[in-house]
Amino acid sequence: MHQGQSADPAFDRDTPNRIAILREYLRPWKLVTFMLGTTALVAGAFHYEAPDWDVGISLVMATLAYLTAPWSLRTLLERRWRMLPYALFFTWFTVDGSYAIYWHFRNPAALALMREANFAASLALYGMCGVVWLHRGSLRQLLEAARAIVRKPRNHHA
Repeated sequence: MHQGQSADPAFDRDTPNRIAILREYLRPWKLVTFMLGTTALVAGAFHYEAPDWDVGISLVMATLAYLTAPWSLRTLLERRWRMLPYALFFTWFTVDGSYAIYWHFRNPAALALMREANFAASLALYGMCGVVWLHRGSLRQLLEAARAIVRKPRNHHA
């Protein structure tokens, strides 16, 4: 595979297949994990009394992470350096930009108080989302690939 070509021909960056991309966003296992994660964030907004954690920002940031985190991570893993500025922008916008815009209008004092602490936590969650949703394929295919890795004979050297 040469640089510029994806492992999945439907995702060749020179000729993106929008149907294949949409199919990945609509995979049941990805939607279920997105809903579970979003539910956890919304529950946290009710449970914890953090001044910068509410349902609105939970929905905004979760949705942006779902849409951009796997692509941003894949850009790094596939060494698509021409796309790196976009990946960095989407990462920043999801982790900090959307947060700053939201709280600027909702509660500027919360933004001033919590922005720095939010960045580290949100960046870690963004990275985890990228890893969880990176796989292109069904849940069955993901599990088969994981089993193949686990079952792969190891070459032990003394």
